Amino acid sequence: MSTITTPRTTPTTMPEARADPPGRNPFRLVRHSLALARRSLIKTLRTPEQLLDVTLQPVIFVVMFVYLLGGAVAGSQHEYLQFLLPAIMVQTVLFASIATGVSLNTDIKKGVFDRFRSLPIARSAPLVGSVLGDMIRFVVSITVLMGFGYALGFRIGTNPLAMLAAFGVAIAFAFAVTWIFVLVGMLMREPGAVQGTAFLVLFPLTFGTNMLVPTDTLPGWLQAWVKINPVTDVMEAVRGLLVGGPVASPVLTSLAWSAGIVAVFAPLAVRAYRRRA
Repeated sequence: MSTITTPRTTPTTMPEARADPPGRNPFRLVRHSLALARRSLIKTLRTPEQLLDVTLQPVIFVVMFVYLLGGAVAGSQHEYLQFLLPAIMVQTVLFASIATGVSLNTDIKKGVFDRFRSLPIARSAPLVGSVLGDMIRFVVSITVLMGFGYALGFRIGTNPLAMLAAFGVAIAFAFAVTWIFVLVGMLMREPGAVQGTAFLVLFPLTFGTNMLVPTDTLPGWLQAWVKINPVTDVMEAVRGLLVGGPVASPVLTSLAWSAGIVAVFAPLAVRAYRRRA
């Protein structure tokens, strides 16, 4: 009596289901992040109502502050508009960065990130992709604000290159602050808690500056806070690049703060995401 045996085969992983080994492809994270950034961008374009906060809020702030405070602070609405609008630009992109943390928290609760875990992609790619994709909010907010400001009489006092540099400084700092809210989004259990915590962080950072009035008109204790507040440096840098004034020191300080915030909070956000996801 003979026995027929069938050779045992070892299960293999399909090539398309196998992730690239770490270190083999140095562009792996970039490639996956850009693909997920495209997903985030498409989602925003399909639901343009998500951009209402970054389009209407700066318009409301400019109208409210210029016509309520302009005459008292600067003597005329036009002079105050020149002083105020660059600072409102910085405040607007910082508030726009909140949406990334809220969106990531919502996606995790809905199980979207469970699908990402099953894909052969870099573990941090969903976070990086979301941050990059949401940068469209910064561009839209700046475009709307500048267009509305020009309609009211705002004029750039430098040159187009300095204007683009001002936009770059504001976006770079907002990109850095976004990682703070990504971390908050990973730590909080509800999207509402993410938004509430973000506003608690941003209100003293944006209003505790020389956004509305010059620093030397403030009480001494408040001047001390304004001078060490990194958002003050960003507003001074954008003001100088748009309407004229010292720019070297505030620009370098702003970029240093941006790099430092990313270096600290991006790894913390990725670590929190790995623990949660």
